[in-house]
Amino acid sequence: MSEKTGADQGATRTVRDSMGEMTVPASALYGATTARAVENFPISGLRFSRSFLRALGLIKAAAARVNADLGLLDPELAKAIGAAAVEVAEGRWDAEFPIDIFQTGSATSTNMNANEVIATLAARRSADTVTPHPNDHVNMAQSSNDVIPTAIHVAAYLLVAERLLPALSHLEATLRRRADETHEVIKTGRTHLMDATPVRLGQEIGGWAAQVRHARQRVESTLPRLAKLAIGGTAVGTGLNAPPDFGARVAAVLATQTGLPFVEADDHFEAQAAQDTACELSGQLKAYAAGLMKIANDLRLMNSGPLAGLAEITLPALQPGSSIMPGKINPVIAEATMMVCAQVIGNDAAISVGAQMGNFQLNVMLPIIAHNLLESIELLASVSNVLADKAMAGFTVNRARIDELVEKNPIMVTALNPIIGYEAGAAIAKRAYAEGRRVKDVAAASTDLLPEELDRLLDPATLAEPGIKE
Repeated sequence: MSEKTGADQGATRTVRDSMGEMTVPASALYGATTARAVENFPISGLRFSRSFLRALGLIKAAAARVNADLGLLDPELAKAIGAAAVEVAEGRWDAEFPIDIFQTGSATSTNMNANEVIATLAARRSADTVTPHPNDHVNMAQSSNDVIPTAIHVAAYLLVAERLLPALSHLEATLRRRADETHEVIKTGRTHLMDATPVRLGQEIGGWAAQVRHARQRVESTLPRLAKLAIGGTAVGTGLNAPPDFGARVAAVLATQTGLPFVEADDHFEAQAAQDTACELSGQLKAYAAGLMKIANDLRLMNSGPLAGLAEITLPALQPGSSIMPGKINPVIAEATMMVCAQVIGNDAAISVGAQMGNFQLNVMLPIIAHNLLESIELLASVSNVLADKAMAGFTVNRARIDELVEKNPIMVTALNPIIGYEAGAAIAKRAYAEGRRVKDVAAASTDLLPEELDRLLDPATLAEPGIKE
């Protein structure tokens, strides 16, 4: 290795790999293979996320420990590699991972990036006469083809457990609390965006809470498959160059490190050739995004106004809504939520295409599957907390407006159908709407029903909960 100073780029050094020499910044921890990838893929500027690099560091640390336990790697060298890998997992060297997401489909470049960085850091720690080698030592008993699928599962499981599920639980609890608080509010139900029979506001919000609960349960149902790791399959799933129990041991170390139930995959050929579990999890995230889009849209419509819209609720005023219209306040949190949902749905489309590209013994779209899946988890976790805290927790109910709309709703005549029939009910509804009168008043004039019967039959609370008897 030689070192020199470039006229434009500062100090550099020359490093070598199996393909020859490359020039890298003198301060860089990575080596020739990483430098080649940086040169080959100047495509998007997107990098692997913190969550992925954390998982990659944890896997390398676990592999070093297992290799030492199996007598394959000198204990001191393994200790140095493990300590360096933990630093990668902790995020101390994220700037040393410059490779674009759009790269080789196996993400071999990023696996070697990790191997090179960890080898350099380990060399600084090791007093051993053997210099840590990226392939021979850091990558011992591994292949990019089992490490990267393992990193996808580990990173996704960690994000789901640590961020997404708590966020979903928080949003659900917030919605449940607001449903209880608004139970006594009777509002106009709507189908096709048109007036329908009354519902309780608490019922409506409770429906949102159920959507979030079901989303959480769907994600949780995928976790047993996400816990199965490809590590140990090496190049094509046969486990060439790895001890028979290497995968099981690494999974056990990762389980101990994280407190999550990681295990070796029951079929390494499936684990490396396919990304069905990542696709499944993405589908669950997409389903939640679709549901969250509905919830956010409902919020926007209920908040619309304040004069020409529904104006049933008022969302917290967080910022000016217009650069030209003074006093305008927009439903910004609901809109941000909808944009996250659109991004997640788009990510799922890319993941679905990527998951199809398992050609024989390897999927060759691992980087975009990893990037999009982890982004979706992070976005949904963040926006669920924001929606709960900045919109759901603080909206106020415009009770007078809601009561006014219920009182004028001609569709309440539906409750009279069993007594007067559909045709007579339709005539009353049309007349009430045309004359701007209450259904109760028109029905009193058009039928022989007594006032007390009409009060009972057209009571909004009864219509909102017809199955509940006093």
